[in-house]
Order: sequence, then C-alpha cells, then structure tokens
Amino acid sequence: MAEPIRNKRPDPSTAPTPQNTPAANAPISSHAQQPGVASIKEEDLDRATAASILAQNPKLVSLIQGRLGSLVGRSSGYIESLPVQVKKRVSGLKGIQKEHSKLEAEFQEEVLQLEKKYFAKFTPLYEQRSAIVNGKTEPTEDQIKAGEEGEEDEEEGEGAAVKEEKSAEESDANVSGIPEFWLSAMKNQMSLAEMITDRDEGALKSLIDIRMEYLDKPGFRLIFEFAENEYFTNKIVTKTYYYQNESGYGGDFIYDHAEGDKIEWKAGKDLTVRVEQKKQRNKNTKQTRIVKKTVPTESFFNFFSPPKAPSDEDDDAASDIEERLELDYQLGEDIKEKLIPRAIDWFTGEALAFEELDEDDLDEADFDDEDDDDDDDASEDHDDEDESEEENEDGSKPKQEAAECKQS
Repeated sequence: MAEPIRNKRPDPSTAPTPQNTPAANAPISSHAQQPGVASIKEEDLDRATAASILAQNPKLVSLIQGRLGSLVGRSSGYIESLPVQVKKRVSGLKGIQKEHSKLEAEFQEEVLQLEKKYFAKFTPLYEQRSAIVNGKTEPTEDQIKAGEEGEEDEEEGEGAAVKEEKSAEESDANVSGIPEFWLSAMKNQMSLAEMITDRDEGALKSLIDIRMEYLDKPGFRLIFEFAENEYFTNKIVTKTYYYQNESGYGGDFIYDHAEGDKIEWKAGKDLTVRVEQKKQRNKNTKQTRIVKKTVPTESFFNFFSPPKAPSDEDDDAASDIEERLELDYQLGEDIKEKLIPRAIDWFTGEALAFEELDEDDLDEADFDDEDDDDDDDASEDHDDEDESEEENEDGSKPKQEAAECKQS
C-alpha cells in the first residue's frame, strides 16, 4: 500500500483548514440567505470569470497557492491557550499516538511479508500460464475442465458447434500457444489501452510475458519479456518502482520514484518519436530542400521513461509533472495488482465486469431529470417546426449540428 505523492500543491479553489479551530467564529453570518436560482446562475458566471482571470495570470495562481500553502499547519492559538494540565494531557495523547504509529508500521511490514509469501506460491502458476501462452506446453484435462465449469451451455445448435470446433481444431493445428495474448489483455485494461497506439501494436505482438518481482527493500520491478522483433534488440525491458525508507502517516510505504530500462531501438524503428518533414526554399537560389526533424510522440513505450520529480525552481511545470507522476505510479500498480494476477480475465474481457466506474466517467447525457421531460418534448417539437420552416424556404433541410457534449 502506498500513500499519495507528497508535496502535492493545494487546490487553489479550496483553502485548507488550519489546525485546531474550535475557537474560531462560524464562517457563515447569521444574515446569510439560501441562494435562489438567479444567485446560482450568477455564481456560475462568477466562477467562470474567476477561472478566466486565473488562466490569464499564472503569477496570480502561484501567489494564491503560496498564500494557501502558508495556512497549512498554522495554529489558531487554541492549543496554546489551554491550561498547563490540559496541555500535558494533549502531550500524553500524542505519546499514545506514537505507539499506535509504531504498530501501524509493523502491520504494514507484516502485510508486505505476507504478500511476498503468497507471491512465491503464485509464481509456479504464472510459469504454467507463460508456458501455455507461448506454446511450450498444453493445459491438462483437469485444468481445462476447471476452466469450463460455470460457463453457460449452448441451448441451440450444439451439434453444429461441435462440428465447427473439430473443423477449427484441424485448420488451426499449426497455431502455437495463444497469439497476441498480452497485447489483447492490455488493450482490455482501460488505463493501459489509452497508452497503446496503432504503431505500438506491432511491437507489443512480440510480448511473450509480463511478470514482477519484489525488491529486498520496499518496492517492485515489472519485467516485460519480448521475442525477437523488428523494433528493438532488448529481450527484457524492466521498470522498477522505489519507495522511501521512512514510512508515512499510518505506517504506509511512500512511493519515491521509478526507473526504466533504456530501449535499444533498431534504426528507424523508435516508436517514441516521429519524423516531421518541412520544405525550405533558399531566398537566393530559389532551390528547395526537405528538412527532417525528429520529435517526441505518444507511445506505450514512453512508460519506460518515467517523468522526473519536479524541482522547486520550475514551479510552472510542477503541477503537470506531479499529475504525470501519479499516473505513472497508478499504471505500475494496475499492471502489478490487476493485469499480472488476472491476465486471462483481461484477455477474455471478463475482468471488465468487475471494474468500478468512477462517477466522473458517467456521462450526464445518460441521465434525465423527470421534471424536464415535458420541457424537452416541447423543445423538440419547437425545433422540428423551425427545421420544417427552413426546409420550406430554400427547399433543402439544414445540416444537423452535433450534440453538445455535457461534462460535469
């Protein structure tokens, strides 16, 4: 388990709550009114205006972030105003909490050792899986029977299905293992699928195994094994995730950074770059020439070149890099915790049924308010009348505009 990345900049839209504030006055006055519809609309406009101002003034955003950051951890003076005996009791509770933190750290360490213990038991199963995927062996009858249990029986055309299966077995007798097993599994895992481009697929078809190993200290290594291919000479490409030596609040291990292997690309086969061509004309001779420039491009293989932690001097790019660091770590966790243990479920797509959808992924267009049904119908009727009138004027129906994409 790992805590979120430290030193995350506070959201400028929400001020952090200072420590111990029971002596502070309530932030809402007794004369405050509940906002009506009009005031809500005005509030939305105010937010849009504020967002526009902040977008045009990065220095203002930096100033606000600095001011908000200075509030974190600032005391309201309540603790300092307590009687001496009460302060001693507070100190005593802190001492008890430290004992609790020590036990939490021991708990996390034992959890890690338990993970390693069962990982050693999983490893032979992963080796059997790899052997079957790559055509080195066939599953046993017991394994096949266990895998078929629970599958729905076909009610119709059972005889025809058996004949087709036998015919398929005869025609596919030369197929070894399960072709493109890992590529298919990765494309069904949503976070990984977003990274895989069409250009990447040619190289990922040669991926014959993905596995992991724990480090001696907290951390893990992802191992990608490739067959001979036309893109790079590496047979093994790894990426290692390191944690800090000190545990975080609650005894959790704190992620520190990741390091990836350098990919030895063959000439002209680097999938992480693309070549741009630009035509230039000489002002004097009027001759033209083609200038080629290599620029970075999106690719799954950028995964092996993780972003570096932002420096204090580069505040402008810090927020973007922190987001990339979080995404990079989450991808590693998804491969470790989801893809490797249940690769066959990702290959078949069955694992998708168990993925929890984030509320942000739900399209508001899929939900309608019951009270607005009549208004929507009336609006649609009105739109139909307008389209009909325009069609009668020039004899042709106007082009239909694309539906608005609603986002929360």
